[in-house]
Amino acid sequence: MKFYGVDEASLPRTILPHLVMTTETEELGLAAGLQDRVVQVYEGLVAMNFDEEHMAQHGHGIYECLDPSILPRMWLAYVTKNSDSGKVHSTVKQRWLNGDPEVREAMRTWASLAEEGRAALQEHDYETFGKCMCKNFHLRRRIYSDEVIGSQCLAMVAIADRCGAPAKFPGSGGAVIGTYTSHEQFTLLEQEFRKAGGFNFMPVEYYSPTTCSSQQR
Repeated sequence: MKFYGVDEASLPRTILPHLVMTTETEELGLAAGLQDRVVQVYEGLVAMNFDEEHMAQHGHGIYECLDPSILPRMWLAYVTKNSDSGKVHSTVKQRWLNGDPEVREAMRTWASLAEEGRAALQEHDYETFGKCMCKNFHLRRRIYSDEVIGSQCLAMVAIADRCGAPAKFPGSGGAVIGTYTSHEQFTLLEQEFRKAGGFNFMPVEYYSPTTCSSQQR
């Protein structure tokens, strides 16, 4: 925004993600959600709360920057050629708009898991954090279906499961993120992904931005 001479006083950071999303969906006709826009604006590790009442009253969610040092050791895997993850959103958005009780309850569960996971991170309880990740994925699998998630993403989570590593999607699909507890486990994961073929695998390096204050709502 500095390029255009717009500072945070005239365009608060809390509003910017929604502005970007609206531009993409209404002006460009793209499928977009708030989560990616929030992390692009705030950067780093961000806790997001999309409480409906707060959103309706303020026009934005509750966004809080967290210290990346509370994270466990993590890895990222992604497909080299993404051939079957393009339908990941499927009909879930429309079901939400239609008030589908199963989807509405799933969203509440995901929000609860996010809060539980955040609390676990702040206590350095990585076992509980890992369980939250696994519950997140299994609920997603039930709501979206295997056909929508795609065989490649299911294969990546299956590899992680065989290695005893919690894993989930970091986004809409085509990639999986997980935790590991030791160098030996990381090496095992790396070997299994290499053996499977068709995937890239690497450790996650954390980024701590200087522009994000400890809490912004």
